Amino acid sequence: QWAYELGHSGEEPVNIPLHACEHFYLLTHPLKEPLASNLPTVVDPDGRIYIRNWQGGILSGGFEKNPKPLFTEGRNQLEIQNLQEDWDHFEPLLSALLRRMPDLEALQIMQLVNCPESFTPDMRCIMGESPTVRGYFVLAGMNSAGISYGGGAGKYLAEWMVNGYPSENVWPLDLKRFGTLQSSRTFLRHRVMEVMPLMCDLKVPRWDFQTGRQLRTSPLYDRLDAQGARWMEKHGFERVKYFVPPGKDLLDLDQSKTFYKPDWFDIVGSEVKCCKEAVCVIDMSSFTKFEISSTGDQALETLQYLFSNDLDVPVGHVVHTGMLNEKGGYENDCSIARLSKRSFFMISPTDQQVHCWAWLKNRLPDDSNLTMEDVTWKYTALNLIGPRAVDVLSELSYAPMTPEHFPSLFCKEMSVGYANGIRVMSITHTGEPGFMLYIPIEYALHVYNEVMNMGQKYGIRNAGYYALRSLRIEKFFAFWGQDLDAFTTPMECGREFQVKLEKGMEFVGQEALLEQKQNGVYKRFTMFILEDHDTDTDLWPWWGEPIFRNGRYVGKTTSSAYSYSLERHVCLGFVHHFDEKTGEELVVTTDFINQGEYEIDIAGQRFQAKAKLYPFSSLFTHRRRKDEVELSGYQRE
Repeated sequence: QWAYELGHSGEEPVNIPLHACEHFYLLTHPLKEPLASNLPTVVDPDGRIYIRNWQGGILSGGFEKNPKPLFTEGRNQLEIQNLQEDWDHFEPLLSALLRRMPDLEALQIMQLVNCPESFTPDMRCIMGESPTVRGYFVLAGMNSAGISYGGGAGKYLAEWMVNGYPSENVWPLDLKRFGTLQSSRTFLRHRVMEVMPLMCDLKVPRWDFQTGRQLRTSPLYDRLDAQGARWMEKHGFERVKYFVPPGKDLLDLDQSKTFYKPDWFDIVGSEVKCCKEAVCVIDMSSFTKFEISSTGDQALETLQYLFSNDLDVPVGHVVHTGMLNEKGGYENDCSIARLSKRSFFMISPTDQQVHCWAWLKNRLPDDSNLTMEDVTWKYTALNLIGPRAVDVLSELSYAPMTPEHFPSLFCKEMSVGYANGIRVMSITHTGEPGFMLYIPIEYALHVYNEVMNMGQKYGIRNAGYYALRSLRIEKFFAFWGQDLDAFTTPMECGREFQVKLEKGMEFVGQEALLEQKQNGVYKRFTMFILEDHDTDTDLWPWWGEPIFRNGRYVGKTTSSAYSYSLERHVCLGFVHHFDEKTGEELVVTTDFINQGEYEIDIAGQRFQAKAKLYPFSSLFTHRRRKDEVELSGYQRE
């Protein structure tokens, strides 16, 4: 609980976002027949309590709906000590205990303990090295589960300190998943009052925190909100999920929580349809954006070493590349545009802002002629998706935007409406045609208005990230933080084309990739199309579902979405090959993937699935009945 203050006590502060609440638990005298020491802990989520043995008696605590934050004025305890009893506050938990175990009513109570317990903004503990102070490692914020987590967390942190990285992917726990904005005392006080009750709540897919919102917003927030935008939060940034059409019950839709077909299904379907047949606009301003430049060739030489693809491309070209570690795993997956001979513009996922900055800063040479600037806040990013995007942009810029004049993966500064200096890139992160517009924030509202006005005759509409997710998954696009991590290499996820092993100089991870190219890989990123799954009545896959090949477990899904083009669910995940006798991991070959019969387990029910290693060359151009859809003609793009 002292990690927050300790982090701010040095010359260079380390932000560790956690906050203490009063935590109550009851101790009783031993039962007449003492409980066994190996009795498992009993958790009653409905009663919000846990029960376990304590010296032959009962230890029972819980997570009340109205927690009491501590030390909100910034003064923490100087030593471990209990706080004042509060029986009135504990009464709902005590009542739940007696309802669950009525015979305890006659048991003699020894003590009601009230002690501070630290909670984090997302209910996950914090570990890892500080992004600002090298060698400052953190393990804190156990959310009242320190005994359960202690052994594993200590092991991984020790590996991190000794080897420079842990032996498993712990990104969901990494300190660098937070920015400085999550260290506000007011934010933390409000967030832990929401977090503590959630410890016992059932969390349905794609639920969102309600506290600490509207903290980081696009300049277009109010405009989009007025048009029916429903919001989610990523790294403190508000992002649109989808747009509710006029006449829909907004309150009813916001409160819809299910593991089955969600109420927004048709809304997102109409946005996807518009992206494929007309043109849509998605505000993607939350993406991380860095500019890296130098007075000489330092920027190019450094980036060539730190990234796997060849960045020595003509000015105006965009390169998809990975930022790999020594084992060839993805520390970041990004797009880099070469703005000039000595200047580069880098776009990364939203939650890479702290992690990527720290990774690069720790590896950039100490050269005053080489500079890196975080320009995330300087640019509003609009994704103009769809076949009519070229018409909208051509009319607004008075310049031809067809592929002959503006080829794929190209970048150019242009004028849009009255605004100039707009960085236009021919990418959409979905596989659909269109453009990304990086707009200086002072021009954001003007450019958005111009795009929407000009696009009316082409059927333009707003869209959100749920539509983007559906589009990128049916195109077999992996996403960092969900499908890709520090233990996934380009060779394992079909991205060999984003690696230039022979680009004339060494790069980080090259040796590991050369070894995989020679010896093969032990997991393969695979697409699965569910074949006997009823979207209307069956539980949906969301992510983390077990994958079975010929009846044996071989991996789990990492992403899933409904494909409105195929009218089926598509899951992405990694397939492993385990020896049936020894359990040893074996090389995964193309034949191993193609010759298996697959099932996806959704909440205990298995559904047949078609496995593919490559995306579709084209999707269906008209709607068909599910039993008429032919899934055999897949080709590599």
